[in-house]
Amino acid sequence: MQATVSEGNGQGPNSSSTGTGTNHCTSPKLPPPGSWASLKNNVLRWRGSRKLVLVIVAIALLLDNMLLTVVVPIIPEFLYDIRHPDAPLASFPKTPPTTLSPCEKESTTPYNGIDITTQGYDNASWYAEREERHKELVEETVEVGLMFASKAFVQLLANPIVGPLTHKIGYSIPMFAGFVIMFISTLIFAFGRTYSVLFLARALQGIGSSCSSVSGMGMLADRYTDDKERGNAMGIALGGLALGVLIGPPFGGIMYEFVGKSAPFLVLSALALGDGLLQLIMLQPSVVIEESDPPSLKALVTDPYIIIAAGAITFANMGIAMLEPSLPIWMMDNMGASRWEQGVTFLPASISYLIGTNLFGPLGHRIGRWLAALLGLVIIGLCLLCIPMATSINHLILPNAGLGFAIGMVDSCMMPELGYLVDIRHSAVYGSVYAIGDVAFCLGFAIGPALSGTLVNTIGFEWMLVGISILCFAYAPLLTFLRAPPTKEEKKVSNGIDNGGLTLENGHSTATTTTNGGQAVASVTAQPTVNGKSVNGNGTTIESSQETSVPNPTAGEHCVTKL
Repeated sequence: MQATVSEGNGQGPNSSSTGTGTNHCTSPKLPPPGSWASLKNNVLRWRGSRKLVLVIVAIALLLDNMLLTVVVPIIPEFLYDIRHPDAPLASFPKTPPTTLSPCEKESTTPYNGIDITTQGYDNASWYAEREERHKELVEETVEVGLMFASKAFVQLLANPIVGPLTHKIGYSIPMFAGFVIMFISTLIFAFGRTYSVLFLARALQGIGSSCSSVSGMGMLADRYTDDKERGNAMGIALGGLALGVLIGPPFGGIMYEFVGKSAPFLVLSALALGDGLLQLIMLQPSVVIEESDPPSLKALVTDPYIIIAAGAITFANMGIAMLEPSLPIWMMDNMGASRWEQGVTFLPASISYLIGTNLFGPLGHRIGRWLAALLGLVIIGLCLLCIPMATSINHLILPNAGLGFAIGMVDSCMMPELGYLVDIRHSAVYGSVYAIGDVAFCLGFAIGPALSGTLVNTIGFEWMLVGISILCFAYAPLLTFLRAPPTKEEKKVSNGIDNGGLTLENGHSTATTTTNGGQAVASVTAQPTVNGKSVNGNGTTIESSQETSVPNPTAGEHCVTKL
């Protein structure tokens, strides 16, 4: 909290006294720049600033998603190498041998007038080993997919707990707890050498991600109450997420190839420690109790408009989630891609996601978030169809870039849309709705990798992407329902709930009865007609100026409605 000094004449601290009275107050002496007191004053001035909160949330999302994606180029090859310590994947030649010894050269033998050419021993063994490696990599896709999905599954389970918890203790403590858990998970990744230990680290990250993302987005929605400003702020925060996705794979691939497996995780743990100190100094984690009553999780989950918005997030991210474990292995198998090539293949998607989130934060509010998200799902489907057509890493640049841009369109529009829907249809408490949004995000990253390995084994990489493309095309039209969602008052009228009374509905017309001190009172908003005559809620025709007796369920009486 920033302290202010008021002067004796009632003016601000920087104004001069022009009255006849004597000013007995003097301005406080500022500490010299660079001193501890000056630093303390700066900290106090920035503490509570919503821009600082935005920076802290963006950094937390950046580090979380760097850890999420830095493992993409590392884990598949690392798991293969620990199972084949004498023949690591990097030692296998990309092309068959070209020089053979004299006794191993190809020989041509005539057979019934036809020359039969047999391969030399080295070539035959290379093709046999390549086929064996192909089978092992395809089988490994299942294990890698399950490991990648474990984080999302655990996060899925933690979100319904973290969301309501923020209503009781505030956002800052869960945010700091997310940092602590992520720091521990990063260290386990750095020193883990078996599949089970790495699986544990990935699952543990899910709890930390749940705390960081739910409390971070809820904190932004709470500080930025204007819908347009909230969209801009969340676009910037999602830009931090995009930057983490952008840096993670190439950072992991390059560090793994030239430094070692532990190096990228140790760097991430150091960065996470700095973020934790920033939260501790600036946010000062403490218990904050919400004044207004939060909407129940059940009320939010059963709201169809919130479900449609959350579903768009799920389907938008499911495609890229399926590609994370399967695309590097598909590239190794079909293109002979090296470690750094596997890492940079997601670079175009990350750069375009960063552009998309920052562009459609404000633009989505202008053109309609429902329309931007609809177009995003269509573009995602088209880009996924183009990926299997690639024959080199260069061919993957354009579809991956389009994929990332379209996912940015959906995420940057649907995240603030969730806050807007809670504002107009429930109460302005955001923990639970962003728990639902994070659940939607996690569903994509849980179902995608978990099914990826099985689908690649059964129907193939190409048909897997065709299937998720069809799902995106089919879901996109549902977003038209978000064009003008009904508000809390409209929802109340449509449900026929008004002070415990009885509502007669036919089409858009309602007749409502209520009680006032035990006396039945009736009101008619509009009366439907059939062949020019009015009808009541049961479909009975009522002549004009006719009185109808309607039973009152609460008072046990009858009320007379003049029609």
